[in-house]
Amino acid sequence: MSRLAARFTALQTVKSKALIAFITAGDPDLATTEEMILLLESSGADVIELGVPFSDPMADGPTIQRSSERALNSGTTLQGILELVKRVRTRTEIPIILMGYLNPVHAYGYDRFCRDASEAGVDGVLLVDMPPEESSELIVPARLYGLEVIFLLTPTSNSERIATVERLGSGFVYYVTVTGVTGARSSVSHSLAQELAKVQQTISLPVMAGFGISTPEQASEVGKLAGGIVVGSAIVKLFEQFSGEELKQQLGSYVSSLKQALADN
Repeated sequence: MSRLAARFTALQTVKSKALIAFITAGDPDLATTEEMILLLESSGADVIELGVPFSDPMADGPTIQRSSERALNSGTTLQGILELVKRVRTRTEIPIILMGYLNPVHAYGYDRFCRDASEAGVDGVLLVDMPPEESSELIVPARLYGLEVIFLLTPTSNSERIATVERLGSGFVYYVTVTGVTGARSSVSHSLAQELAKVQQTISLPVMAGFGISTPEQASEVGKLAGGIVVGSAIVKLFEQFSGEELKQQLGSYVSSLKQALADN
């Protein structure tokens, strides 16, 4: 059983929802990222999504765009991120997903990437600009090396796209709760319950909901509807506002509050 499947099964056994925490790898540097993965886990995160910085992150709002710029300015590369995961694997078994864009993986080479990522201890990959219908170049080597390929669904996904994601996806499905780019929102969509119910009728994988979740109240509200939540921009913003010990304190407190909100469901 994969790390992801084992984690979701364990959560289901205790009737708990998953907290997936996103941080940009290399923001402000890879040494900090390594430390923060362990802090996120100890604060209640169930899965870590490491953002692979890219110069044109079209699906991301200003907060994550700026974090990508900081990471790239510090010299972060895809190879460096894989080496980071390999180091952190000596200290934790928390599932780790790489989330980013197609271009860096294409340049690295699909087979080489899947092999190296799997060997490093990466559990899955989500490329936001790779349509599932055009994903065979990644899916074939990913299956060979035991790497989960995770796809996005959105409020505008039709039944054909949902069926394709059910057929090709693995690990979990990332449901985008709002249209537009990433970033904190002041409220949860009124139609989210209906939209998630429609997706969950077709999708057998765990469905995780993200984009715009920033408060414990929103975490609780969305957590009631999905298998878990993904929080990104609100976490990444802390890296912009704080550093050193203050960042650790703020990050740990915030992530703990989200996990507690999910536990209170």
